[in-house]
Amino acid sequence: MYIVGAGPGDPDLLTVKAQKLLAAADVILFADSLIPEQILELCRKDAEIIRTANQTLEEILPIMIDRVRSQHKSLVRLHSGDPSLYSAIHEQMHLLAEANIPFEVIPGISAFQAAAAKLKVELTVPGLVQTIILTRISGRTEVPTTEELASLAAHQASLCLYLSARHVENAQAKLLEHYPAETPIAICFRIGWPDEKIRVVPLNQMADCTHEEKLIRTTLYIISPALSAAKGRSRLYHPEHNHLFRSSHH
Repeated sequence: MYIVGAGPGDPDLLTVKAQKLLAAADVILFADSLIPEQILELCRKDAEIIRTANQTLEEILPIMIDRVRSQHKSLVRLHSGDPSLYSAIHEQMHLLAEANIPFEVIPGISAFQAAAAKLKVELTVPGLVQTIILTRISGRTEVPTTEELASLAAHQASLCLYLSARHVENAQAKLLEHYPAETPIAICFRIGWPDEKIRVVPLNQMADCTHEEKLIRTTLYIISPALSAAKGRSRLYHPEHNHLFRSSHH
């Protein structure tokens, strides 16, 4: 069986490998609230499609074990975005290993990558910012105290904040402890979906804009010095840069 990252929403952003596996699979499990229906068009007409949006892992696991072990079927478990990020596969992989079900994980494009592409920004601009922090604010799922948002904000890196729209005031207050109020931030709602919205506003308007747009889920925030520097040039492509493979004529 395969645990496959379906990307941020746009079916065209699936990897070629994910497409091949979907086209061949006997059984596809997918969280219908987070993955667009169009992806199913890639599946075989006779494939068994199991929607899992309102099912717990305890309910899904026996189905996976039955189809793979008892029925010897090829199974794809589709996750939105990339499985390595906020996809809750850690526990699932542990249980599959315990049940002796061999599996492979196929990476997918994450929302922060799709958002940066839409914004036409590089999140690591030489001389300005060279670190990307992917995190979330403490809500129902506790974030370890060593990863408190305020202490991460102190780095003034490119900070990508997932799963935090419900706690946006709290997030804004913590970010303002370290980033200037006028730092541009991108509010990215349902990236890669037909109804996607991207708003770039100063940090001190982060909460207001989120409420104005009535966003409570599927929202990614990007807080980065790179958003204001999108006009700068990368040293790598600068004609004066003595690149390893490009000898200087001076």
